[in-house]
Amino acid sequence: MDAIVESREQQGRQLVEPRARIGLIVPSVNRQSEPQFNHYAPPGLAVHVARARITGQWRKPVAQMHDEIARAAATLADAGPDLIVYHCTDSSMREGLAGERAILDIVQRASGVEAVATSALVIEALRAFAMKSVVIVSPYLSNEVIARYLEENGVAVRGDIALKLTGHEFAAVTPRRWLEATREHARDDVDGYFLSCTNTTQIEAIEDIELALGKPVVNSNQAVLWGSLRRLAEKLGEIAPVQNLGRLMRL
Repeated sequence: MDAIVESREQQGRQLVEPRARIGLIVPSVNRQSEPQFNHYAPPGLAVHVARARITGQWRKPVAQMHDEIARAAATLADAGPDLIVYHCTDSSMREGLAGERAILDIVQRASGVEAVATSALVIEALRAFAMKSVVIVSPYLSNEVIARYLEENGVAVRGDIALKLTGHEFAAVTPRRWLEATREHARDDVDGYFLSCTNTTQIEAIEDIELALGKPVVNSNQAVLWGSLRRLAEKLGEIAPVQNLGRLMRL
C-alpha cells in the first residue's frame, strides 16, 4: 500500500501547475485538435475545449449560430481561460472579415475573455513569413471559402488542392498522404503552403513538407498554437521552443 501511495505522489509531482490557459471552441465532429494541442502544448499551458455544432449539417450563417457559439464560449469562461480561440478554419473564414468580427463579438460578450479566431491567426502566421502567395491543401469539398478569405487579406492563391472528403474522413488521411498531396502540387512561383483544417493530421507532416519543398508551411492548428503562445508569452514566461512543428515555431 505504501508503495502505491508513493507512486501516486511521484506521479502527482510531475504535473505542472498551469501558468496560462487557452480555451478552444471546436466543431463538435473534431477529433484531432484536442489531442494535438495537449501533445504539443508546452508545460505551463493548459488547454480546455468546448464543442459546438457549427459545421457540416449544422452550418448556418453566423447570426443564426449566435446561441450555439455563445453557449460554448460561456462554458469555457467557467474554466477561467486567459484566451479563447474560435477554432474552425472554414467557419471563421466563411463570411470574411465581417463574419470573423461578428463571431469574436459573440464570444467576447458571452465570456468576457479575450478572443481570437483561427482565421486571424492563420493570417498572422502567413504575414510572419511575408507570404503573399500560397498553395492551399485541404480535405474539403472545395477551397472556395478559404481562397476568398485569403485573397481578402492580400494573399494570392496560386494552387488549390481539395481532397473532397467529408466528416470523419478528414481525420483518416495520414501525414504521409498530406506530404504526397502537397509535393504533387508543388510550385516554384509561391511563397509557401497553407494546409487548411483543424481536424486533420496535417500538423504531423509540416516538417517533412518543408524539408521536401524548401518553403514554409502554415497549418491551422500550428498557427493557432503559435499565435496563442505569442499572446500569452508574459504569463508563460520562458519556455522551450516547440519541436517538430516547422519553421513557424522558430520565428
